[in-house]
Amino acid sequence: MEALLGFSLDFWDYATFLSLSFLVAVGLGFVVFMLGLPGRIAIARNHPEAEAVYLMGWVGFLAVVPWIQALGWAFRPTTVIDVRYLPAERRTETEATIAKLTGKAPTTVTEPEAQQGESAP
Repeated sequence: MEALLGFSLDFWDYATFLSLSFLVAVGLGFVVFMLGLPGRIAIARNHPEAEAVYLMGWVGFLAVVPWIQALGWAFRPTTVIDVRYLPAERRTETEATIAKLTGKAPTTVTEPEAQQGESAP
């Protein structure tokens, strides 16, 4: 080995290699722990989109902002609003806004549609 390096390796060289490899392993373990943290929090809190939070936590390491957003998302579940059951004026306002954004003519809804299995009066 001395012929290749030009010097001999002693105890301190091996101790340095060992300590550096230990620090790299601890650093990688910390990174893995932090990247999975939003997903573990979401799963523990029974988040409705826990899988999406988990994936966003892992993918968010590329640009730190999505990871921070995933961490915040893990603590507050997304409120899902079903537009079909809103009051009539709110429904028409929502449809007009969507029509404006998509560039299509707004559809007019006169009465709420009956749920499946129920008949309209």
